[in-house]
Amino acid sequence: MDFSRIQEKLEILADAAKYDVSCASSGGNRKNKNGGLGNSHASGICHSYTEDGRCISLLKILLTNHCIYDCAYCVSRKSNDIKRAAFTVEEVVDLTINFYRRNYIEGLFLSSGIFKDADTTMERLVRVAKKLREEHNFNGYIHLKSIPNASDEIMKEAGLYADRLSINLEIPTDKGLKLLAPEKSHDQMIKPMNFVKNELVLYKEEKKIFKKVPKFAPAGQSTQMIVGATNETDLKIIKVADHFYRNFNMKRVYYSGYVPIIEDARLPSVFSQVPMQRENRLYQADWLMRFYGFDANEILDQNNPFLDLEIDPKLAWALRNREKFPVNINTATKEMILRVPGIGTISANKILMARRFQKLNLEHLKKMGVAMNRAKYFVEFETTNMFNKFIDEQNFRQIILNGMKSKWKNPFSEQLSLF
Repeated sequence: MDFSRIQEKLEILADAAKYDVSCASSGGNRKNKNGGLGNSHASGICHSYTEDGRCISLLKILLTNHCIYDCAYCVSRKSNDIKRAAFTVEEVVDLTINFYRRNYIEGLFLSSGIFKDADTTMERLVRVAKKLREEHNFNGYIHLKSIPNASDEIMKEAGLYADRLSINLEIPTDKGLKLLAPEKSHDQMIKPMNFVKNELVLYKEEKKIFKKVPKFAPAGQSTQMIVGATNETDLKIIKVADHFYRNFNMKRVYYSGYVPIIEDARLPSVFSQVPMQRENRLYQADWLMRFYGFDANEILDQNNPFLDLEIDPKLAWALRNREKFPVNINTATKEMILRVPGIGTISANKILMARRFQKLNLEHLKKMGVAMNRAKYFVEFETTNMFNKFIDEQNFRQIILNGMKSKWKNPFSEQLSLF
């Protein structure tokens, strides 16, 4: 084996893979068996998090950066003058096994440019996973990136060997995709997504009837959207995400801020990179939809189509809906407690448990891990405090921002001093 050539390929194809952020491994539960390898700083290694919060390492590479498509936003597009490389199936398998044995990684994230057609490319990705599972008894985490327009037969096989399958939606709207990647369409991407969704439903139904059923993508499927390459609003982006959560049982939707790589009239200027804060706010909004009971239309609306970069989406919602506050922590429903800025899901459960035994106060909330620099303005206890109703929204917002920058104080003494 030419190790210098393998190293060169690894550097090229790991660098090309860095733009794909959807490499989370949460949800995998594959166990070691029969003395096999694995149990669900070098090139190509990324860090991800499991469902229980553990940080794990994945070998993150492309099979090849050759591609038949010329997507304007992609570094691997066919018209781009870059170094090209391609791994063989055996090389990827050997790299994964060797990296694992050296304790560098706990799994594999494998994507690819499309070098001939969808099925040919997807078939090679599946061969990697199959060899690892069957020939090397590898039980570590495997995430395969599905190829748009891949056939149902190949997607079926992929799900039998991979823990998670994902396919990038790329641009949030079909109109935007047609502008920047006219050879592609969302229909090509939705086809394999739909197949995976149906197979996951079928697997759950068969599991109820039969004791032993072959696992199919036990960690589910995910997708990714590029933010800022086209002019979609944040409202449009989170509504698209909400659609896929509701209709395709997505485990995760990922948001990747567009990184300018070329001057093109269709794209933003190379000097106008998407703020990291916008990407962060989209993830926070996504979290509100998935775990806090918020609807996409509550987080943003036509009058507020972009997320506030200065404050998080839950605080922004609370400021727009001040009539719903303050919330009595000792009597409110879980739904309303979760809508108090600074209270997370864990803290909310602690509150519901603790208030069964005693009346809670501010000190109790502080000990439970509540972010009091926000929550203190939106809660009440024995007496109702109308403080936040008597000042205009802009002043109230500034008071909260100032409070978030300073140490926690007794909110009632702060409120009195304001008058």
